[in-house]
Amino acid sequence: MHKIVKSTMIALATVVVPPAFGVAFASSDHDKARALKQSGEIMSLETILEKARKDQPGRVVETELERKGERYVYEIKIVDDKGGVRELKYDAKTGEPLKREREKSGE
Repeated sequence: MHKIVKSTMIALATVVVPPAFGVAFASSDHDKARALKQSGEIMSLETILEKARKDQPGRVVETELERKGERYVYEIKIVDDKGGVRELKYDAKTGEPLKREREKSGE
């Protein structure tokens, strides 16, 4: 049964999130994120990615949803046209930009 869940999660990630994002969720993490979205606690990843792409053109290479204190935060890493990696953080409930920084070489 564990393999079925894992395969299903990979299939869902492929449908919901393009493979270029390299997103990997444990089934419990995926279920929790889905429940948070359905309850209105967080915005959809798609909505946050639209905002991120407007704020920073480039290729999305990583996404994370983390709990920071009392709120959830989406962390999005984007490679810009010069090859630099930008990390953008958004409040997962409101979509408000929280932080934008360029990662240093070697990170």
